[in-house]
Amino acid sequence: MIRAMAVPVVFALAFFSGTALGDFDQGVAAFDRGDFQTALREFRQSATAGNSNAQVILAIMYYRGRGAPQNDHEAARWFRAAADEGRADAQAVLGDLYLMGRGVTRDPAEALKWYRTAADQGDADAQRSLGLMYRKGEDVPRDFDEALKWYRLSARQGNAESQHDLGLMYYNGEGVARDYREALRWLRRAADQGDADAQLRVGANYLLGRGVPQDYVMAYVWLNLAAARLPSGEARDKAVRLRESIADQMTPEQVARGQQLARDWKPREPE
Repeated sequence: MIRAMAVPVVFALAFFSGTALGDFDQGVAAFDRGDFQTALREFRQSATAGNSNAQVILAIMYYRGRGAPQNDHEAARWFRAAADEGRADAQAVLGDLYLMGRGVTRDPAEALKWYRTAADQGDADAQRSLGLMYRKGEDVPRDFDEALKWYRLSARQGNAESQHDLGLMYYNGEGVARDYREALRWLRRAADQGDADAQLRVGANYLLGRGVPQDYVMAYVWLNLAAARLPSGEARDKAVRLRESIADQMTPEQVARGQQLARDWKPREPE
């Protein structure tokens, strides 16, 4: 469940925050020219001096084995250092590591602590992780109210996975009255960002007329998008099967319209 943190993104954040100074600055230059040995040395010096950007970059380098030997323990060490400096993104990743037992002894209580620390700072990924834990009741007592609370906070920040899961909770009536319209509202937000699972569910809702008037063309569009993005497996097979079943009930003009809309579709910015 480790979240996607890219080294170039951290570089950009460091420059814009005005913290790229001294050893860190030298590390960035060395990394950019492919001199990873120098980059590692400079980042380590900067990280040891307390630069949280350098700490996060070191952690990512060790975690991914990019520019440094892959080493989960070193990754966890530097994520912990950045987390102790108050970095919410590092706190959220540290929660992942404790939950997975990667680089540290597995400790769900410690994972929960770090997720909450990051979530209280507004980290959408940590909020989603809390929502997921409480919804599933894994390593914590199942609590739909807590799940809804954290999912909503994350979803309102544009987190597509939270929008998808929140939509499912409304669809299934988990901790709330079943509400297909509200379910579709959140699923559509996730689908608009390119979440393939949400696209499948939006297509199925248009097919069934749940939360929205029945519309075969729109059902075809979303199922077509889902089929193109889902990996091989049961979900993709379902998207293809549903798409083909409604195509048999559509006119050639409607199918052509659905195909054109699918080709023209572009992901939207989070909302």
